[in-house]
Amino acid sequence: MNMKSRTLIGALTAAVVMAGSALAADPVKVGIIGPFSGGFAGSFGEPFRQGVETYVARHGDPMPGVKLELIWRDLPGTDPAAAKAKTLELVTKDKAQYIGGFVFTPNALAAAPVSEQGKVPIVIFNASASSVVSKSRYFVRTSNTLPQVTVPTAKNALDKGYKSVITVVSDYSPGIDAETAFTKTFTEGGGKVLESIRMPLTTTDFSAYLQNIALKKPDALFVFLPYGPPTYAFVRGYRDNGLDKAGIAFIGTSETQESDLQTLGDAAVGLETGYFYSAAHDSAENKAFVAKLKELYPKAEANPATVSAYDGMHAIYEMIRATGGKPDADKAIAAVAGKSWESPRGPISIDATTRDIVQNVYIRKVEKGADGRLLNKEIKTFEKQPDYGVVK
Repeated sequence: MNMKSRTLIGALTAAVVMAGSALAADPVKVGIIGPFSGGFAGSFGEPFRQGVETYVARHGDPMPGVKLELIWRDLPGTDPAAAKAKTLELVTKDKAQYIGGFVFTPNALAAAPVSEQGKVPIVIFNASASSVVSKSRYFVRTSNTLPQVTVPTAKNALDKGYKSVITVVSDYSPGIDAETAFTKTFTEGGGKVLESIRMPLTTTDFSAYLQNIALKKPDALFVFLPYGPPTYAFVRGYRDNGLDKAGIAFIGTSETQESDLQTLGDAAVGLETGYFYSAAHDSAENKAFVAKLKELYPKAEANPATVSAYDGMHAIYEMIRATGGKPDADKAIAAVAGKSWESPRGPISIDATTRDIVQNVYIRKVEKGADGRLLNKEIKTFEKQPDYGVVK
């Protein structure tokens, strides 16, 4: 064992001992790590904060006699070293009993050794590569995986009669997961993938890729991009380069999610995507969630990141109740594994074996509502979708 590992284990052991000796009246500290500044703050950081605070506002204290203290840590972008350092600081200095957040897969993976060695449950609010949750016994995910939403999206493409597709994804773990899952499902169903294009995450001008796709004339293109500016540029490029007029359909996942949707504007109208949440989801739970969100944050848009954080807090509350607010990571994880509840997105559960989420995936079509604002109208449901990226 090297010196760094011994130092980490020593610090974590001391933190766990001190946490265990805390008075019962002490609040349960929950650290939230996300991009609260920088380019991803609007797409993830603020939605994380809004989802967490909306859940707390709706449900109050986790249980009688147990208060909650939220500790926010800013992590603006992909920085595994900083992710590990901030996680360790939350555990050893701040004595956080639970942690939630993490947008980017590399950051979540960097936090895994801290979670594992320190026995600290971490609820993943986004990082969507299939491998993430397997890296620590104390990881739980309340967002999605790319195979989970991509497999039903590919099945829907086959149902629509598309025979040929070009896949276009950002070149990092979630994008590769999406490409792999789509290609496997689509080709096994009789479709043909003409080309698989992987684009650097730093790409801002997609015209060369889109012109290449137009020349090859597939029935459709399947795209996966992270939220925010890359999506704006790609969707507008799809229209500006005339792919829609050439009859090349757009197949996506999160590209029309609500924190981007109004900014995308009319370029998004008619696009179909497969994803786990629409703010237009018609249920009593979603209406109550949106109403409380708007009460707290009048300008907020309910979106997948908000709901993932909201449900992440539900998981943390379940773990707090199961342990009476005391540190017991194994008991906490056992309490949430296999748990089911009604989310604003619909019925969800945490797989008892993988600790990953099982949920509906909706095919959504962008339309203009009666108020002129864009919405993702659910037109088809694939129920109880697991993570297809993990073989049990």
